[in-house]
Amino acid sequence: MSSEYVIPGLPCRDLDDVLPFYEALGFDVTYRQLRPNPYAAVRRGGIELHFFGVPTFDPQDSMGSVVVIVPDTGALYAAFAAGLRAEYGKVPISGIPRITRPRVKQGTSAGFSVVDPGGNWLRITSVPDQAAQDPVEGGRLGRVVAAAARQADSHGDVDAGVRVLRTGLARHTDAPMVEQIPALVYLAELLVRAGDATGARESLALVLAVDLTEAERDLLAAELAEAAELLATELPT
Repeated sequence: MSSEYVIPGLPCRDLDDVLPFYEALGFDVTYRQLRPNPYAAVRRGGIELHFFGVPTFDPQDSMGSVVVIVPDTGALYAAFAAGLRAEYGKVPISGIPRITRPRVKQGTSAGFSVVDPGGNWLRITSVPDQAAQDPVEGGRLGRVVAAAARQADSHGDVDAGVRVLRTGLARHTDAPMVEQIPALVYLAELLVRAGDATGARESLALVLAVDLTEAERDLLAAELAEAAELLATELPT
């Protein structure tokens, strides 16, 4: 095994913007200085990141991007989400900062992204060999969701993701509800991210109107929980 390793250095406007966020994710602040220049380091397990402060920096203009390879993307997402709920009262899915939910993306394996308060992307994925082997599940609309996730979650093009989902849902109206509901919930998530609360409510209303069997509810537990969280934290009446 090689003894070499790399530590990314990422920009931010102010260290006090990013450090509390990473602490909510379960990172420890291992170093911090203000002079001669603002600089800090955080670590969580084998993930170590360094930050430098630039007062004139705009997070909207950030091109910082780090690929983080982990054995279990779902477990790490659950830990991150729990920390964010405890700190902020919800899991932020729009604006900066935000986090996407784990989904298989077209051409890769299940993973998620974190956009920190500095606008830097952490792209969480599983080991590369597994990425090529993970099949896209969920039938025709499963492939639609994977294509939309590649656009919206990997490329950051929310409008393209919305178009892919709407086109797929319109084309596959005969798909079983166990396929339609994940697509409708993801559509609602993207519409929240795009600032279209009305469209998001309409998509979730279709989900809530479906009469599911107990077995279907068990199968769709994650999607139904996401729908409930969207309504409670992003779309309160």
